[in-house]
Amino acid sequence: MGSKYTKEDILRIAEQENVAYIRLLFTDLMGTIKNVEIPRSQLNKALDNKMMFDGSTIEGFVRIEESDMYLHPDLSTWVIYPWGAPGEGKVAGLTCDIYNADKTPFEGDPRGILKRVLKEAEELGFTSFNIGPEPEFFLFKSDENGEPTLNLNDKGGYFDLAPLDLGENCRRDIVLTLDRMGFEVEASHHEVAPGQHEIDFKYADAVKAADQIQTFKLVVKNVARRYGLHATFMPKPLFGVSGSGMHCHQSLFRGSENAFYNESDKLGLSETARYYLAGILKHARSFTAITNPLVNSYKRLVPGYEAPCYVAWSPQNRSPLVRIPASRGLSTRIEVRSPDPAANPYLALAVMLKAGLDGIKNKLQLPPQTDRNIYVMDEVEREAAGITNLPTNLHEALQYLKNNPVMIEALGEHALEHFVEAKEIEWDMFRTAVHQWERDQYMSIY
Repeated sequence: MGSKYTKEDILRIAEQENVAYIRLLFTDLMGTIKNVEIPRSQLNKALDNKMMFDGSTIEGFVRIEESDMYLHPDLSTWVIYPWGAPGEGKVAGLTCDIYNADKTPFEGDPRGILKRVLKEAEELGFTSFNIGPEPEFFLFKSDENGEPTLNLNDKGGYFDLAPLDLGENCRRDIVLTLDRMGFEVEASHHEVAPGQHEIDFKYADAVKAADQIQTFKLVVKNVARRYGLHATFMPKPLFGVSGSGMHCHQSLFRGSENAFYNESDKLGLSETARYYLAGILKHARSFTAITNPLVNSYKRLVPGYEAPCYVAWSPQNRSPLVRIPASRGLSTRIEVRSPDPAANPYLALAVMLKAGLDGIKNKLQLPPQTDRNIYVMDEVEREAAGITNLPTNLHEALQYLKNNPVMIEALGEHALEHFVEAKEIEWDMFRTAVHQWERDQYMSIY
């Protein structure tokens, strides 16, 4: 994660640190981390971009007849994991880009999709797209077989300390592990719901931030397991308490200058920031299928639990989709509050950036800010204020996505087609299943 390594550096460190295995990591379309594990003897070959894998075995990648793909490790992502049995040799990781057999970038690689949209930002003069993610998760107790139960490990609330927060030791261990891996953790605390935790890390450019989110998930699950706990990034595991979000703080930079800041503006926001924000609001309903990709995601986006369900913005109010945090100068940013931690971070950042860039390119006008609590407004008041709803289920979100040319361009035909196909199957399975709620409601009455 730190500075740029050369191939020689990595080979030397691997030997010095007794690294026995290297995980070549990549992410499939659904956001699942995959890896090809190789012994150190194969590291040289991997660093020469000669490691192949069968892409047809991965969800949404390619058909059997075009399955040979190459992993190109990003040397700056080299990390040695601080776990593993003593004396057995360490395990290290490298995050990879995916290439076709003809050495061209694979168009369905989520990391490559984000890089494509970043190139577009670069062409508009922006040198970096900075992201500060705030992923939340729940810790549940595991049973004797290591399977998750619905028993929470504590009864803590927002910012609570021990003895209520039994997850505190686990969370501290997660933070220490991340720290040893080169992460800069800004804050970690108990969240609103019992068993719920949040760890925020320092902003980084988009590709690094997405890589970190994926590594973070691995660390959280690994450390939790050592405490007999199951960590889940499912957006809404429990009814009646807040779900887990992944707010994304975002800003565009030109060199060392924050393109979102204008000191002479009343809110400290530049024209660029306003255009970008207008683009986010315009395309929000269409990118929701990507930022909130599960049937379960829509159980979180309901009134009353701190998650946004209306398309609006405000400098201080927390009920709209986008909030403008108070810091200014280099820290000027917008906070998009709808994404959840089940999202594929590469795709989620790609579609949000694409939406914002569309606002900048077309100088979209920003609608008025909303300073009232939207949850207490009725439908007529919301309509009068021009406030629309986010999609209420995955099916509706997919319709918006499929009909938005800007989002289609962001993802590319290949990724869009495979993502939509997988998600339509997921929706259909949910829609046709008979749930316990229905039996409880209807069996004795009808």
